[in-house]
Amino acid sequence: MKPFLRQQLERYPVRLQELDFFLQQPEVVHDMERYRALTREHAEVSEVAGLFERFRHCESGLAQAREMLEDAEMAEMARDEMAAIEAELPGLEDELQRMLLPKDPDDARNTFLEIRAGTGGDESALFAGDLLRMYARYAERQGWRCEIVSESQGEVGGYKEIVIRLVGDGVYGKLKFESGGHRVQRVPATETQGRIHTSACTVAALPEPDEAQAVKINPADLRIDTYRASGAGGQHINKTDSAVRVTHIPTGIVAECQDDRSQHRNKAKAMQVLAARIQEKERSERAAKEAATRKGLVGSGDRSDRIRTYNFPQGRLTDHRINLTLYKLQFAMEGELDEVIEALLLARKAEQLEELEFSQGAPR
Repeated sequence: MKPFLRQQLERYPVRLQELDFFLQQPEVVHDMERYRALTREHAEVSEVAGLFERFRHCESGLAQAREMLEDAEMAEMARDEMAAIEAELPGLEDELQRMLLPKDPDDARNTFLEIRAGTGGDESALFAGDLLRMYARYAERQGWRCEIVSESQGEVGGYKEIVIRLVGDGVYGKLKFESGGHRVQRVPATETQGRIHTSACTVAALPEPDEAQAVKINPADLRIDTYRASGAGGQHINKTDSAVRVTHIPTGIVAECQDDRSQHRNKAKAMQVLAARIQEKERSERAAKEAATRKGLVGSGDRSDRIRTYNFPQGRLTDHRINLTLYKLQFAMEGELDEVIEALLLARKAEQLEELEFSQGAPR
């Protein structure tokens, strides 16, 4: 184990003793907010400290087994014990590393997923529809609920823009690296010469804000318009002004919702989307000021601005950020995205580990 990791882990048993002491104090017990916070921390610290104790126990057992090798009668048993411990230690170390990495508090949140057609006209809108289906199938596999918030359909099918809300466990943690430009290379259904075209869409994954921590929006900064929803939705759809468009005047950010018969419910959903977009804007501005790489960059929708390419003639999916190429495009389009998403999460874990090591070795 790297020394900087061991130094970090050795703090946990000490912190656990401190927390045990604090949780016994009357002033803490009577302050429910502080008590809950310390209880949550105690559970997290206890888990790490317990696993680290197991790791140290294995290290001690390994050292003893090596000493036993010198005894001819005990050598065979010592070799068996060493093999078992050496097989267990790497897994324990990996798990301890994972526990030490900074956690994104938004990972557990529901997510607004926005898909917009970019370069490519009708073909781009059709591809936006394919991406929607891909994410909807993935959501179904994960046991998440999918709700359409707003949509603008393409002329020949697909979507110029569609916003969906995904509800379930750990949605944002899985989808946060989907933000960016998605490029498709294929022969469009409308192409008579059989030529391959390149089109693009943009995807943005936004965590649904916690109502208690959501950005505060001044009602005076809002312009709210109602209109008649378009598209499928039953006979009522063109008879009532149930769709709602909310504009945040200071930033120009707009959110719409048209999927409900109730204007009131549509307004509430539009306000949620608006808050998520404003929060994402503030988050990206903070990241820029800190000179950090904003991984949620959506991009312009241009063909050259992409995080991933879907090449249908070759059956190839390529994620350019981690140089991952899979010849399983048809499976991916059916929602089998686990391999891609896990690779992105592993790459981020490696980055975080490097950042953690640098922060420990950086001069103070």
